[in-house]
Amino acid sequence: MSQNSDDSRSGENREGPDEEFLRKLFGEAFGQDEQKDAEDSGDKPEDQKKDSGPSIGFTGTPRPGGSDSGQQSGGFPGFPPGFDPSQMLGGLGADPGMMQQIMGQVQAMFSAMQNDDDASAVNWDVTMSSALAAVQEDDPAVTPADQHRIDSALRLAEMWLNEATTFESLGQIGQGYTRRKWIEQTFEAWQSLTEPVGESVARAMGAVIREQLEDGEGAGIPEELKGMLPPQAMGQMFTMMERMAGVGFGAQIGQAIGELAREVHSSSDIGLPLAGDTLALLPANIEAFSKDLQVEDEEILLFLALREAARIRLFVHAPWLRDDLFNAVAQYAADVHVNMDRIEEAARQIDPQNPESMEMIFGEGLFSDPTPMQQAALRRIETTLALVEGWVDDVVSQAASHLPSLEKLRETMNRRRASGGPAEHTFATLVGLELRPRRLRDAAALWAHLRGERGIEGRDEVWAHPDVQPEEQDLDDPQGFFDRRAEREAQASKMDEELKKLLDGDYGSTDDGGTEQTP
Repeated sequence: MSQNSDDSRSGENREGPDEEFLRKLFGEAFGQDEQKDAEDSGDKPEDQKKDSGPSIGFTGTPRPGGSDSGQQSGGFPGFPPGFDPSQMLGGLGADPGMMQQIMGQVQAMFSAMQNDDDASAVNWDVTMSSALAAVQEDDPAVTPADQHRIDSALRLAEMWLNEATTFESLGQIGQGYTRRKWIEQTFEAWQSLTEPVGESVARAMGAVIREQLEDGEGAGIPEELKGMLPPQAMGQMFTMMERMAGVGFGAQIGQAIGELAREVHSSSDIGLPLAGDTLALLPANIEAFSKDLQVEDEEILLFLALREAARIRLFVHAPWLRDDLFNAVAQYAADVHVNMDRIEEAARQIDPQNPESMEMIFGEGLFSDPTPMQQAALRRIETTLALVEGWVDDVVSQAASHLPSLEKLRETMNRRRASGGPAEHTFATLVGLELRPRRLRDAAALWAHLRGERGIEGRDEVWAHPDVQPEEQDLDDPQGFFDRRAEREAQASKMDEELKKLLDGDYGSTDDGGTEQTP
C-alpha cells in the first residue's frame, strides 16, 4: 500500500466520527484553526481541494441537495419522499450518523435559510408544496365540457343578477378550476391572512426549542457533542432550529389549505375574493357536493354560479370591503399570544422517530384567550362576513326565484356557511380564527327589510361607504337602521365641519366676528 494511502487512513483515524460529523454539518465553522494549519502546510486533503465549501452550506455555498444519494425531492423542497422535517426537532440527541444522513437530505432548504436572512419565519415554499401534495392524488382535470358548462352557467347567472342588483355585470368568461389551480390562484391571499399568526407561532416554537437546546433537555445536544461546537456553530444551530419550527408550521398550514381545496365550490366560497375578481367554480367539488342533495345537477351548478357572481360583483363595486376584512384579520393577528406552556409541553414530547408527534403542537390550546382588542376585531369580522353572505343570499333569492329547489339550496348553503366543514375547523385551529358569518340569517333579514323599504337601489346603496354600513345593533333591529344611519351621517358631517374649521384656522370663532383665545 502506498505511503499516501497510509497517511490518508491515518488522518481518518485521528478524526473521530463525532468530529467528522460536525465538520460535515458546520463546514468551516468547526475546526477552523486545524483547517487553516493544514492549508498553510500544504497538507489540505484532496477532497477539500476539490470542494472547499461545506457540504451543507451554513458558512459557504452549498452543493445541490441529494446528489450523492440519488434521492428525488418529496413533498418538501430538498426532502426525499416520505421525509418529515419535524424529525429534525428532536434528532440532535440521536446517533450522529443518523443526523449526518438527515442533514444531507435537506441541503436545499438550508441553502434558502442561509441566503435569505430576512426571510419570513414561515417557510411559504414548504406551505405551497404541502398544500399541493394534499390534492395531487385526487384532482380531476377540468375537461372542455366542464369548462363550457361552467362558463354557460356563469353567463346565465350574470343575466339573472342584472334584475336583482344595481351592481353591473363584470363581463368575464367563467373559469373552471382544478383543486391545484385554486390553491395556486388563492395562495397569495392565504399568505396575507395567515402570515402574522404563522410568524408568531414559529417564533414561539423557535424560542422553546432554543431554550431546550441551551439547557440540554428534550431536543438538546448531548454534552459530549456540545463541547465540540464553537460559539458561531451553536448560533447557526439555533437559527436552523427556529427555521425548522417555521417549516413545521408552514407545512401544517399548507395541509389545511389543501384540505380546503377539496371542499370549496368557488373562488370566493369562504366569503372573501381569494382569487381577486375572477369568476371561478370547481367542478370536481360541485359534483361531490351534489351527490346527496337529490337536486338536478344543472340547477345546483346555476345556484352556485349565482352566488359566485353576486359575491364578486359586490367586492368589485365596494372595493373598500376586501381591505376592511383583511385589515380586521391583521388587527386580530397582531394581538395573538401563543400559549407557551402548551408549546413547551408538546415540544418535550416530540419523538424524532415519529413525525406525527409534531402535529400535537398545532392542536387545541395553541393560543391564549383572546384579548379585548381581538374580541372587537373578531366581532367586526363576523359581522362583515355575515353582511356579505346575507346580501348574497337576498340577491340570489330574487334572481333565482323560479328555481324549483331554491329554498332547499338556500337552507343547505346557509347551514354550511354558518357551521363550516372539517377543513375550515382545522384551519381555524391553526390560526386561532374562524371566518364564520355567525349571524347570517339576521343579516339576510336586514337586507330583505331594506329592499322592502327602499327597493334594490336603496339596499345596494348601503355599500357605498364603509362609515355607514350596518353594525351589530342593526342586525338586532332592522327597522331602526335608517334612523341610526341618519344619526351616524350627521355625526360624521359635524366632525368634518369641525375638522375643516381647524384646518382653515377658524376653530373657536364667535358669531360676532371675534375669536376665542384657546389656552
